[in-house]
Amino acid sequence: MGKIIGITGGISSGKSTVTNFLRHRGFQVVDADALVHQLQAPGGRLYNILVEHFGNQVVLKNGQLNRPLLASLIFSNPEEQEWSKETQGQVILEELAALKNQLAQTEAIFFMDIPLLFEQGYESWFDEVWLIYLDRETQIERLMNRDKLSLEAAESRLSSQWSLDKKKKLATHIIDNSGSLDQLLSQIISLLERGEFHERN
Repeated sequence: MGKIIGITGGISSGKSTVTNFLRHRGFQVVDADALVHQLQAPGGRLYNILVEHFGNQVVLKNGQLNRPLLASLIFSNPEEQEWSKETQGQVILEELAALKNQLAQTEAIFFMDIPLLFEQGYESWFDEVWLIYLDRETQIERLMNRDKLSLEAAESRLSSQWSLDKKKKLATHIIDNSGSLDQLLSQIISLLERGEFHERN
């Protein structure tokens, strides 16, 4: 059985920077967001569920889902957030569990990047959970810049997740991403060296 490390954070906290670095080092990383994109592609399990629930308004002319509209429909309505959490959450859990069990047979160590790791109760899956942390003001600023959102829209997105301060109390290791890229990556290298994890050639 391989060692499994969960990576989590919040919207725009820098998880992809960390996971890209780990992949570059030769580690396997399961990306929950990428899996969701696959499941939401035409013909995917979530695509069919979402179109049935919201109707053809969420389908673009090319057959793909209208992600910005879908996000606004879900994030602006607490009932839809709850529906999404339960319905999409169950499908995502099943698919992630299958990937986890598959990798556990072949990898001595691997990582799973799950944004809603604590919110959805995944923590029991992992030997360690690494939290990518930054203060709320910086997080909001980065989110507004990245997704071209207003302050109100950015606040609304963040309110759909637990605060990073709440997650901080539950994580095994806190990785501070409020500084430079070099400062961020040096923390990852220290954790890898502490755990004596060896990159694959």
